[in-house]
Amino acid sequence: MNKRPTCTVHRVLRALAFALALPLGLAAPLAADAQSPFSAAARVNDAIVTNFEIDQRALFLQVIRTPGELRSVALESLVNERLQLAEARRLGVVASDQEIAEGIAEFAARAELSAEEFLDAIGEEGVAPETFRDFVANSISWRNVVQARFGARARAATSDDAVARAIAHDPHLGSGQILLAELIVPVTPENRETLRDDLAQLAADLNFEIDLFTEAARRFSAAPTRDEGGLTGWRALDGIPAQLREDMVLLLVGETYGPVVLGPAIGIFQLRGLSQGSFRAPATASVDYATLSLAAPGTAEGQAALAALRAEIDQCDDLYALRPGAFARQDQPLSAIPTEIAMVLSTLDAGEIGVTAGRDGTATAVIMCARTITPPEGGIEVVRQRLFAAQLEANAAALLEELRADAIITFD
Repeated sequence: MNKRPTCTVHRVLRALAFALALPLGLAAPLAADAQSPFSAAARVNDAIVTNFEIDQRALFLQVIRTPGELRSVALESLVNERLQLAEARRLGVVASDQEIAEGIAEFAARAELSAEEFLDAIGEEGVAPETFRDFVANSISWRNVVQARFGARARAATSDDAVARAIAHDPHLGSGQILLAELIVPVTPENRETLRDDLAQLAADLNFEIDLFTEAARRFSAAPTRDEGGLTGWRALDGIPAQLREDMVLLLVGETYGPVVLGPAIGIFQLRGLSQGSFRAPATASVDYATLSLAAPGTAEGQAALAALRAEIDQCDDLYALRPGAFARQDQPLSAIPTEIAMVLSTLDAGEIGVTAGRDGTATAVIMCARTITPPEGGIEVVRQRLFAAQLEANAAALLEELRADAIITFD
């Protein structure tokens, strides 16, 4: 038999990596291990997880280049899968032989292989064919559970109004969200020559030091977030300026980034969380926004001015009557908006007001007027389908949490 080309095996691994991102599962393989392969490592109600299963799953994770302590990840996954399969049996929706065969063929097709070639390829990496078959079978069974229990509810949640809100860029349904902490320092004549270097050194000193970053933000940041230790709150990834987003999504939690020039200020950031959602929001083509000057929000005068502005303004058109000549309004592509303003806009819905740190005791109020959205390829129905999938995944996660809470789980 000819040796399979390396590029073919790599295609298989890419398909496996895609598979692992789905809410799928793996059950007991039929192979054996020299070290008590059938001894129980965990008991989940009336079921067990064997040491061999954990070894096989850990190998599977290694093959597809999964980071982390693989044996712990494997054990956690297998415990969850026992609960998922038990629920499928209770509802009578365990995957049929035909569904399993179709599932295996689908994965093989992603790697441009037949089902037999696919199983041979992963076998070369040490993953037993039975292991992958059970992986697919349990995955399909769990999918059937979720569809049976939550399909009607998810369809009801994808009404025309819900789709319209998603197209209008609901930040809670973005393709992903990011949680940052920021430390922003205005540029002054006194610090102009040294500020960038000083912040670069500070970013290095605070790298992976979350508590120290929080303390430093409270002490030194001029941004309104200083009282929260620099936390910006979750914001949609597609609202972050592209030149920053491409770097920030590669950070590890606790890793610092910067310095970043933000107009009249310079900032450093620390990643606190990254959520890659399954729903991909339509892209923002341009943003209609208004700006006007305020006193610094850290002063009593600035706080009063900001509170008055928020009380008066419900939408940008109110500015023409209430603040004539005091504001600037423009509609720009996201790439053309100054970084410090784009970062604020990423957190706002229409009519909401944010603030950027200003120079020499001043600040800028930023008012979101509207976003112009580029509809996704395929139009409204694509958005509806993605919303439906997001609803199913959210309900599936909640169900799994409930199953774990009700289960008796012990580890040997």
